[in-house]
Amino acid sequence: LLSPSDYGAVALITIFIQIAFVFVQSGLGTALIQKKDADETDFSSVFYLSLIIASVCYVLIYFAAPLIATFYKLVVLKPALRVLSLSLFFNAFTTVQYAIVSKAMQFKRFFFSSLGGVIGSGFIGIVLALLGYGIWALVFQQLSNTIFIFIILFVSLEWKPRFLFSFYKVKSLFSFGWKLLVSALIDTGFNNIYGLVIGRRFSSDALGFYTRGQQFPQVIAANLDGSIQSVLMPTYSAKNDDTEAVKKIARQSISTSAFFLVPSMFGLAAIAKPLVVLVLTDKWLPSVPFLQLACIFYSWRTLQTTNLTAINALGYSNIFLRLEIIKKTLSILSLLITVPLGIMAMAIGEVFISFLCTIINASPNKKLMNYSYLEQIKDMAPAYVSSILMFFIVSLVSYLPFGTLILMIMQIFLGAISYMLLSYIFNKKQWNYVISMIKGLKK
Repeated sequence: LLSPSDYGAVALITIFIQIAFVFVQSGLGTALIQKKDADETDFSSVFYLSLIIASVCYVLIYFAAPLIATFYKLVVLKPALRVLSLSLFFNAFTTVQYAIVSKAMQFKRFFFSSLGGVIGSGFIGIVLALLGYGIWALVFQQLSNTIFIFIILFVSLEWKPRFLFSFYKVKSLFSFGWKLLVSALIDTGFNNIYGLVIGRRFSSDALGFYTRGQQFPQVIAANLDGSIQSVLMPTYSAKNDDTEAVKKIARQSISTSAFFLVPSMFGLAAIAKPLVVLVLTDKWLPSVPFLQLACIFYSWRTLQTTNLTAINALGYSNIFLRLEIIKKTLSILSLLITVPLGIMAMAIGEVFISFLCTIINASPNKKLMNYSYLEQIKDMAPAYVSSILMFFIVSLVSYLPFGTLILMIMQIFLGAISYMLLSYIFNKKQWNYVISMIKGLKK
């Protein structure tokens, strides 16, 4: 219903909101999870500090909005940015709410709050799009998603902010969190720098195609790998004095996440074209190569996230910060080299750098928990072998003379069957683990 330029404009707005949210979170949410004896004063102190930071960020964005709109030559950015920035105030709440849920390992609450947010905001977005509100359909969809999540958690959680505040508690948490804040600023800024450059150097349409291509694999990766990583941080933190136990958890995490994530990415890459045509229509076909490159990018996401989560949980936020500086230096070099070559070269360079980042993120854990990069590759290799073979099988089906819908259904069915058979052959250990896990869920 909406145009590539609408998505490009909202992608630009979201970048500035994400950077502001890093300040609101300030690394304190992670610090709360990492701290074993966090109490009510810790939670309330972090909430009030986050609320103050959210207010400062909103004022800065409010007055910067006209300059941003002028820089990108998009008038609509000014009011849209001011409205969507209201989500920062709700994020001040969810920072603490997420920490409480994570520490208590009550991840079912994440599920229901996210589901409610998606359904409620999705309904609002679709209705506004049907009524012809264009970019505002996306703005209110994103804003309402944040509001719905906040409301559901506010109602379901016993925790409510109290009139408690301790500078000592905040200082103690910030001694751990400030390095995560700087790391998150670097990471968020550089992850979004491609969008900022594309939006300025090329067009909002080009940014729309690039962003849309990233969206499908990003959503799948965030839900598959992200759900595992959200459990890892409190699990690691509870055992951060036993490196052997942390290594065992990390190995199982990488193997399990790869078992689901890698085939999802390779399968999505194989059906990219018919999927885009059916779901988004032909006007979005230029996003297909970006989608396929993003699938490669996200296929090894679990190596990055698992290693970084372990480093944080073990209390080495200084190492985390150092790694971010190294990785982003490489990203800047890649960007400088590829921008003159065009948007496709930029996307390819981003994939190459992301692979180098997996090596960089893994390097400290050879010493911290005796888990080398080579061991990690071996743990992921069976999933990659099965997924690559599955990709070629599914790709061959695309040459059959069937309609787009029938073809895609055949590809998905054949991909699922072939991956299960190949996993049984090449990844028997993980296959048995997943089967036992499914049986446990049934019980």
